[in-house]
Amino acid sequence: MSKIIKCDDLYYKVYVEDTDFQGFVYHANYVKYFERSRSEFLSKNGILQKKLIMADTAFVIKRIELCYKSPAELGDEIIVKSSVEKKSDARMIFYQKVINKKDNKEYVNGEVEVCFINLITKKPQKFPNDLLLIFK
Repeated sequence: MSKIIKCDDLYYKVYVEDTDFQGFVYHANYVKYFERSRSEFLSKNGILQKKLIMADTAFVIKRIELCYKSPAELGDEIIVKSSVEKKSDARMIFYQKVINKKDNKEYVNGEVEVCFINLITKKPQKFPNDLLLIFK
């Protein structure tokens, strides 16, 4: 059985810039919130994406699946909750959701499949050892 690691929660307040003309969070912004959570997980664990790119490697999204439950609105305080599971030495899945800070109402949930690739060959490459050690 694969080990699932809980990531740190991220807290945000919904501002006008996050919303559409109705005052609801624009659907694509949830993808941005999820991205920030994944980036924070890597950064917190010493995986610097800028360094990886300089070494001709990077994380790429292979698949993303979202389920919208209810719209977050202007002024809401939200929490991005994430956990991650290693599926292979070059692939992991993040399980993510956005909830309301006050009442835990779920706005959106999803799965994001992330692969590690060589930027020159565009082929999968084994995760950096620092990342593999996290899943031990």
